[in-house]
Amino acid sequence: MSKAIVLCVPFAGAGASVFRPWVPLCGDGFELAAVQLPGREQRFAEEPHREAARAVEGLLPEVLERVSGAGPVVLFGHSLGAVLSYELAHRLVAIDDVDLAALVVSGSPGPWTRRENGASGLADEEFLARVKEFAGYRHDALEDPEMRELLLPTLRADVEMHESYVPGSDDPLPVPIVSVRGTNDVLVGVEEAMEWSKATSRDFRFVEVEGGHMYPIDNPEGLIRVLADVCPR
Repeated sequence: MSKAIVLCVPFAGAGASVFRPWVPLCGDGFELAAVQLPGREQRFAEEPHREAARAVEGLLPEVLERVSGAGPVVLFGHSLGAVLSYELAHRLVAIDDVDLAALVVSGSPGPWTRRENGASGLADEEFLARVKEFAGYRHDALEDPEMRELLLPTLRADVEMHESYVPGSDDPLPVPIVSVRGTNDVLVGVEEAMEWSKATSRDFRFVEVEGGHMYPIDNPEGLIRVLADVCPR
């Protein structure tokens, strides 16, 4: 069997490079790859998406180029990335030469649960304060006025995309789902993370990793152990 590919979808405001520090942690268990949304890094000049369905349609060609005819694929996404991965999974299960082995969602309630106290439409400082409240941290780059001006439009678009998200299908996925939560996550509770059990007709597992909502940044080792356990061998 070919080595499994863990394909990562970024969370709000992040680009594919956020996963680069994870690569040395993966060892030989699986191959780590990431997709890039427009409006950041090498796609900075492109207009960011504000609707999840359009974002997924835009990502699909890149995803298929990466995983068609390859080994088993595990999709991973945290927060916004979780719902985008869920939408991608619905598309990939219908494609014959893609072997989707599992979906790993992180830091997210079930796809039908809407976030309360949204940040979309708020003035800049109030918006950033609300996002910090959601995430539990504020990126240093947002403290620099010039960098903030560059980064804010994409972050706003991502937050709007997340807060307006409605699932494209109510059908449960025919692949296993693992829902991961940081033990100290004040944004997503245990019951909310468990809601993903209704999104699959196959096996469901709930796992907690030490840390808060942004545990994938603070404790990537814990998450890598979960991903390694999910990957077929």
